[in-house]
Amino acid sequence: GTHAEAIEIVFDPAIISYRRILEFFFQIHDPTTKNRQGNDLGLSYRSAIYYSSDSQKQTALETIADVDASGLWPGKVVTEVQPAGPFWEAEPEHQDYLERIPNGYTCHFIRPDWRLPTRAERAAAE
Repeated sequence: GTHAEAIEIVFDPAIISYRRILEFFFQIHDPTTKNRQGNDLGLSYRSAIYYSSDSQKQTALETIADVDASGLWPGKVVTEVQPAGPFWEAEPEHQDYLERIPNGYTCHFIRPDWRLPTRAERAAAE
């Protein structure tokens, strides 16, 4: 099928910004590999952001531009940005996967020194 493996995030913007969530998303996976995450290949493993408002869409596009400009990843970002559609909870064997199998994925991990500068910050530093 054309489904994507995704997570649904409910958040309070007074506590964490949508931009910060996106920065974490781009930190813990390689957004430059099309239809692939680690050893998993196929359309369901594509890098994608599903937004629920025009402002979220704009923030996603701006964040992608910052990731591309940063040079933090070896290639161009291929993350798709689409409106959120129906969401189905995954089967139990897919829940809390990284907690249950910490070494199950070699591509999803926190990179402690990773920081995404905005394009404006990069321009000011040059």
